[in-house]
This record gives sequence, structure tokens and C-alpha cells, in this order.
Amino acid sequence: MTTISIIIAIFNRKDELFELLNSLSHQTDKDFEVIIVDDGSKIALLPTVELFEEQLDIKFFRKDNSGPGLSRNYGAKRAKNDWLVFVDSDVIVETDYIENIKRNLIENPCDAFGGADKAHKGFNLMQKAISYSMTSVFTTGGIRGKKNAVTKFQPRSFNMGVNKAIFLKVGGFSEMRIGEDPDLSMTLWESGYTTMFYDNIGVYHKRRTDFGKFSKQVYQFGCARPILNHRHPKYTKLTFWFPSVFLLGYMVGIIHYFVWGNGLILALYGLYTFLVLFHAMVVTRNISIASMAVISTYIQMFSYGYGFLKSWFLINILKQSPEEAFPKHFH
Repeated sequence: MTTISIIIAIFNRKDELFELLNSLSHQTDKDFEVIIVDDGSKIALLPTVELFEEQLDIKFFRKDNSGPGLSRNYGAKRAKNDWLVFVDSDVIVETDYIENIKRNLIENPCDAFGGADKAHKGFNLMQKAISYSMTSVFTTGGIRGKKNAVTKFQPRSFNMGVNKAIFLKVGGFSEMRIGEDPDLSMTLWESGYTTMFYDNIGVYHKRRTDFGKFSKQVYQFGCARPILNHRHPKYTKLTFWFPSVFLLGYMVGIIHYFVWGNGLILALYGLYTFLVLFHAMVVTRNISIASMAVISTYIQMFSYGYGFLKSWFLINILKQSPEEAFPKHFH
């Protein structure tokens, strides 16, 4: 029998917590527990949790702030079931989410799994645009949103399941504050465990609500990738350089145009822009979302690319340790 514990590490985000718990309360399969770990929130979350005590098997814990990874570990140690399913507090799940997880584990067994993230029809236009840029084949290669785009899947903590015994055996999430989920996936691989993508357990992920916050977030993701490469050199790929090459190429194109009057490189970026706009219109069926998706795509590529370059230079050229180069990335 497959038993599931949902682990939610949360800092503030009271309204998002209500929406998530509400979606969990309407599951077709109600045989699961919910563990909420309040990571030192500055607002009271217990009243929101208490609204669902009669509808869910729910436990609430509050602790000092330590970041999401260690808070998930805290919740995992208090889970009673065999499978841990981690979801971020800013997601909403479909009514058959638990049912589909259990069916998948029977039909396609593995040691850890994940699913896609997507935009709910109720999200605002900017959230839908950012969701597009984070899942598009023109940015991430579609690895977050399609089964056929995945070779060896790295589950992400917004929608990630792990066998509890295996999770505890490998030590759970590491001391990394950012990039802790791919770090766990690669640790599982190195220990001989398998991961799988389940295409019918997608969650609606709100992500950031403005371009400034989104830029800072993907910059941090870019900084984390060379750290992950340093920790897991076996899984380094040339494709990780794509956003940085994209950024450098654009800078070279600007120089070529204003210094030598050659606009060929910028013309290629114009073609890329048109492809993103056209594809986003097909996917979202909304010109406003598609237009903002172009902006969010460039923000993602430039911010991630800059973060990657900075981190790579500090770690590989200046030979700084990841902890020395980015102390805020670690507990």
C-alpha cells in the first residue's frame, strides 16, 4: 500500500497556503497526511491551518528560520508515511493529484519522482508569461513541462516525491539554500537510485509576481549551477552555458552594430524574439501574455546567464570555494 505525506515548508505566504490547502482538501483520494513547517514566518499561519483541520489529516510545526531545504528535512523526520511529497506553498494541485501519484508509483515504480509546473487560468498575465518562459522549449528546453523533453529527470522541490527511507538514507536536502533540489536529485543518482517524470501530476505554480523579483530569482539559479557542477562534476553539461552564451552574444551584437555597423548578430536575436513571440501566442492564445513572455524570456536568459558567468569565474578562475563565493547560498 502506497502512503503519502505532503510536506510544505513555508515562510509567510498566508493567502497562498489557503489556496494550496483548499486544493488538497478536494482530493479524490483523501488517504494522505499534510505536514506544514512554518520556517519562522512573521505572520500567523496557524489560523489558516486550523480552517482545514476537519478536512485534512494535518500537522503544524513552527521553527526558527533556516531556509526551505532544512525545513523540509524537519518535516520529513516527522512524517508517518512511506512517501514524502514536497510542494511549494505557492502551488495549487488538481483534484486527482494524490490519486495519480499512487497509480504512477504502482505502474512506473521509482525511488523519486517529479512533475511539471504550469499556469492556472486564474493567474494574472505576468504570472502566465513568467510560467511560459520557465517551461518553454526556447529557454529551458521544455524540461519542466514535457515528458518527451526529459532524458534523466531532476525533480524540483515545488513538485517532488521521494521514498522516505531513501530520503533519510542520503541525508535529505543539503546545506544549500538555492539549488538544493537538483543537488538532491544528483545525490540520489550517485547513490544508485532512480528518478522519474510523471506527466499527469502537474501543479499550478504562481512563481514571481513582477519582473524585478523574477530577475533576482533566476540570477540566483544561475549562480547555483556552477556550484552544483562543482559538487557533481559527473553531471555537468555544455547546455548549461546556453544563457551565458546568449548574453555574451547579445553584447557582441550591440558592439558590432554600433562600432562596425553590422547588424547580422542582432538580426539573429530578432529572429529568436519573433519565434518566442509566435510560440507564446500559440501556447497561451493571448497577445498580451505573449508580449510579456518575450520580456520575461530575455530577463531569464540575461539574469541566469550573468549569474552563471559570475559564479563560474569565482569558482573556477579565482578558485574560491562555493561557500566563500556565495555564503548566502548555504545554511
